[in-house]
Amino acid sequence: MSAGLPEGTFIEVGHWCVSKHGQGAPGDTFLSRKQEGEGRLISVLSDGLGSGIKAGVLSTLTATMALKFVESEIPPDRAANIIMNTLPVCRERGISYATFTLVDIQPGAAVRIVEYDNPDYVLVRESTVVEPIKDSATIQRKHKQSAPVREETLFYSDFKARPGDRLVFFSDGVTQSGMGSRTHPLGWGAVEVREFILEAVAAAPSVSARDLARSIVGRAHLNDGLAAKDDISCAVVYFRHPRELLIMTGPPVSPERDGELVREFLEFPGKKIVCGGTTANIVSRGTGKPLRIDMKNLDPLVPPTSIMEGADLVTEGIITLGRVAELLERGFPAGDPRVAGERPNGATKLVDLVLDSDRITFVVGTKINEAHQDPNMPVELEIRRNVVKKIQGLLTERYLKEAVIRYV
Repeated sequence: MSAGLPEGTFIEVGHWCVSKHGQGAPGDTFLSRKQEGEGRLISVLSDGLGSGIKAGVLSTLTATMALKFVESEIPPDRAANIIMNTLPVCRERGISYATFTLVDIQPGAAVRIVEYDNPDYVLVRESTVVEPIKDSATIQRKHKQSAPVREETLFYSDFKARPGDRLVFFSDGVTQSGMGSRTHPLGWGAVEVREFILEAVAAAPSVSARDLARSIVGRAHLNDGLAAKDDISCAVVYFRHPRELLIMTGPPVSPERDGELVREFLEFPGKKIVCGGTTANIVSRGTGKPLRIDMKNLDPLVPPTSIMEGADLVTEGIITLGRVAELLERGFPAGDPRVAGERPNGATKLVDLVLDSDRITFVVGTKINEAHQDPNMPVELEIRRNVVKKIQGLLTERYLKEAVIRYV
């Protein structure tokens, strides 16, 4: 939340990418970091020249430098200057090995953007595209001692964010998608990309940042006949009212506190997940809503889910949560079940709900579950709290969510 935005406004960051067809590693890199307590968020999208591992290394170097410099209070224009004079230049083509878009969101909702050779970002406000006022700066750089000085142009823009704003930025794999095809002989192009974004927002006004990024990349991928001719990456920053999610797992330390658990479930204003059979039975008894097992999409590795009125998802407990931690740790978007080819199950559904939420509250019961005291079972199954802490850490550090744990 930024001080210049209304109380409760959340800054959601979403990203999606598809690697060039035939390449096992992406050449684009997206990094984002939130400085807790300061209301500051920094995001960088860098596009490495070419594709594959070499491009990925250079784009990672570029994005990492940009993030570290700005975090260290080096002004974005100064940081960009250092990066430009650090990056090598392609010997044959005489151009930089990586391009970048740097977004620095300061307290007070002040947004500063620095662009070098990436397509222009798109700012969507109140169902229309706002044309930003940009300043340019020329940076002189030398590739070799004997080589002539090259001049590179950076573009800077500043604006005050408002609730509902969406900032969309992407690599040229988006705008150049479909190039040479009958429908897009010159590529998809910036104009059509903007039209697609406006149509997507009009069709689903509350579409999340990650879903909008995924739809843009998906359309570009389709333009390339599902065989991407370049790395396709898109990032979206969305200023909006937060989406709340409650995850309850484990029975309270004593039965006398069961009523407290049920009241919190009934009064919570957002979506609700119950993890664990004992926990689900406590909520079911307290609310009078019956439980029934969902026999669809059975998975041999993850226990089945259940259905209960008032809950958005009911799953088994520790095994499902352990699988959720694995999926989140695998990374985004590769860890997303729809990309990884995971069979739909309780863990993949839980990951989907978590990634579409902003503020996640874990209510963790502290009663020891005798079923998990078998010494032959993995150690991580014995300590539910450790699994939840791991998920909380991944959500806050990697996915920029707000996640808190409360024990009962």
